[in-house]
Amino acid sequence: MSSVFGKPRAGSGQQSAPLEVNLAILGRRGAGKSALTVKFLTRRFISEYDPNLEDTYSSEETVDQQPVHLRVMDTADLDTPRNCERYLNWAHAFLVVYSVDSRQSFEASGSYLELLALHAKETQRSYPALLLGNKLDMAQYRQVTEAEGAALAGKFGCLFFEVSACLDFEHVQHVFHEAVREARRELEKNSPARPLFISEERALPHQAPLTARHGLASCTFNTLSTASLKEMPTVAQAKLVTVKSSRAQSKRKAPTLTLLKGFKIF
Repeated sequence: MSSVFGKPRAGSGQQSAPLEVNLAILGRRGAGKSALTVKFLTRRFISEYDPNLEDTYSSEETVDQQPVHLRVMDTADLDTPRNCERYLNWAHAFLVVYSVDSRQSFEASGSYLELLALHAKETQRSYPALLLGNKLDMAQYRQVTEAEGAALAGKFGCLFFEVSACLDFEHVQHVFHEAVREARRELEKNSPARPLFISEERALPHQAPLTARHGLASCTFNTLSTASLKEMPTVAQAKLVTVKSSRAQSKRKAPTLTLLKGFKIF
């Protein structure tokens, strides 16, 4: 099941297409993955949910003044990673969650980080991962120290945070946006060169006739078709083109909100 969460945006003109980022939330049952996801999307805390449901949500975000279309997969593994291909081959970044009041969930988070490290080695690509200790509001029952969380994150070279999905929207939002930044950096490193296109025309000043020695008969710019010499325009018709990088344009969608089935929101 997929739900869409829209956020109002300023302006109504055309804007460049937002970057698309897929983020998978991993962790043992009861770590608070769904609570974190819904807190980020709705600013609300859920008190009850079905830990066996797995959903994907979409949200239009602005991170560092850049539009981002963020898809979040709230996974539903039981106690250990299972059927991992569904998110390993889909996500651009991973948020591994444990509960600070559960030693078992912390140990499971180590298993997820090992899985991601193995996947990166097999595919010879880097997949950003963030380690997140949740339920900071339950610190009086803490079983995992902050130092232990930081040490595990350092072992796998990932960012580390502690938050409370119950109390803390700003810090939860910060973690999700950090995941977007990490994914964006990796996508930019691996993205191919963008195509070029002719966007506008300006008349050339008068000059001597073009001849074959200029080599213009075989010039191409990526998707531009090759012109034969006899098809070249005369000087009076020749025009100077400005070449700009191309990126699809789209209008921002009107905000929509779909309530989550199986959740009690207050």
